[in-house]
Parts: sequence; C-alpha cells; structure tokens
Amino acid sequence: MTDTPDDIPAIPQARAQSRFARAWDSDVGYAFRHSPVAMISAVVTLVLILAAVFAPLIAPHDPFNPATLNLMNGLTPPGTPSVFTGESFILGTDDQGRDVFSTILYGMRVSLFVGFAAVTFALVLGVTLGLIAAYVGGWTETIIMRIADIQLTFPSILVAMLIFGIAKGITPIEYRDQVAIAVLILAIGLSDWVQFARVVRGATLVEKNKEYVQAARLIGRSPFTIMARHILPNVLSPVLVIATISLALAIIAEATLSFLGVGAPPTEPSLGTLIRIGQTFLFSGNWWILVFPAATLLVLALSVNLLGDWLRDALNPRLR
Repeated sequence: MTDTPDDIPAIPQARAQSRFARAWDSDVGYAFRHSPVAMISAVVTLVLILAAVFAPLIAPHDPFNPATLNLMNGLTPPGTPSVFTGESFILGTDDQGRDVFSTILYGMRVSLFVGFAAVTFALVLGVTLGLIAAYVGGWTETIIMRIADIQLTFPSILVAMLIFGIAKGITPIEYRDQVAIAVLILAIGLSDWVQFARVVRGATLVEKNKEYVQAARLIGRSPFTIMARHILPNVLSPVLVIATISLALAIIAEATLSFLGVGAPPTEPSLGTLIRIGQTFLFSGNWWILVFPAATLLVLALSVNLLGDWLRDALNPRLR
C-alpha cells in the first residue's frame, strides 16, 4: 500500500510529535514535570523573553522616540491620571514623560540581547580553548590554563570593567555610543570564558582516552574531527548547565556595568541604566522609577538562575 499525497505532510508532524513525546517521557522531562519551581521559572522566563522580543507590539509607547513623549506627563505616579494631560500610565512615568512600562520592555531587550550574546561568545571561546588544551596537551594546555588561573584571581566584574575601559579608550569618540553594546558583550564574554574552559578540559581529559576516540584515531580521523564530532557531544551536558546559570550572571553583570555608567549608552538604555536613572529620584518620592525596573531585573535573574539550578540537578546522574 502506498502513501497518498494527503498522508505525506503528516509524516514530519508525526515525527515531531514523536520527538516531543520522547523528550517529555525522558528523565529530564519527568524531572521537569515534577518540579514546580522549574515549571514556574520556565514560564516566567519565557513570558519575560517574549515580552522583550515583542516589545514594539506590546509597549503602549516608544520611549526612545522623542515625537511620542510629552513632558507634561513627567513624574506621573502609577495608575494616576496626569494633572496636566489626564493620561494614565500603569507603572507611571519618569521625569521625561516616558512610560515606565514601555521603558522596561525595551530595556529588557537590551539586557537579554547582551546576556545571550555574551554567554554565547564565552561558551564558544571557552569550549574551544578547553577542547584544545585537553586534547593537544603540552605547552598549549599549560599556557591556556595558566591564563585561566590568572584571570580567576580577579573578580569577573573588574575584568569586564577593565576590558570595557580599554576597548572604549581605543575607540574614537564619535563611534563610542555606536559600539558600546558590542564592547559590553566582548567585555562580559571575555570575563566569563574561564569556567567553560575548565569544565570542558576536565571532561575532555576523561573522554579522550576512551575506546571510541582511540578507534577514531586508528581510522585516520583528524584531531579537529575527533574533537568536534566525537568528544564535544559527550561534554555538552555540563556546558548547558553553566550556560544557563551564566546567563543570569551576565544579565546582572550588564546591569552592574550600566548602573556604574560604563555599560549601555543612554540612547539604548538597559535595565541597569533605568535603575541608575531611577535611584536619583528615590528619595524625592518618585519611587516607581527605580522599583519597577529593579523588580523586573530581580525576577528575570532569579527565574533564569532557578532554571539553571534545576537543570544542573536534572542532568546529574547521581541525583536521578
């Protein structure tokens, strides 16, 4: 019996459902279903990410378009009509008349973009150096790991500030705001690659002496192929856990740098920049300008961190 044309489109859908069913019935899926903390954290993280991605559709105003701002709405408390215009804002406005809810959505876009990009950069760099150090060995391993040990003696936020300062210092003044986000990603990524490299190096030292790696050498596979196609898939589990936890730390690092005035430019403010602006109004009674961005940052970092903690336990075979 042959498949009719109507049956053909159903095959990929059935395969996708089969993959989802296998994932849902796996050990990780079982652990997720039976962990209320993981489920709540995943839902909160997903909602915040979607809110940031679709900020232009959700936000009532574009806070960075001067044509949409009205200074007469400045410092309007949450849910209270403006004295001058009668307009009401769910989370109030800042001194420029910008809707705080809209600025939070747009600020999350910057914070999440910097966090994801910085973690991706640190992951690629750390995994690559860790694989090379463990597989090649010798002076290559010694140099890479001594650099990692030296960097670990300094707090990561200080390393990020140093890299950001050097990169900004060698950038022409007229281009500094344009490359500020890229420099911020570079600074956080370079300050965070060490933990990826150390974990991958330790796992690779175990994997490279196993039979399947020796068999790959015997059939003439190149070192690059062995590292990329044979060893790397078997050391990714701890890397995914570190990446999830590092995302929360990268978001906090970005907020810290922006709060200190060495992060995102004023034209592209992140949650850290909004907190820095809001703290100047805290003691004047305009508490909402600080509290709501700070609460958003807290919820975002906490949900991602809790999700990373659950993933670490779920992928640990000793805890299954």
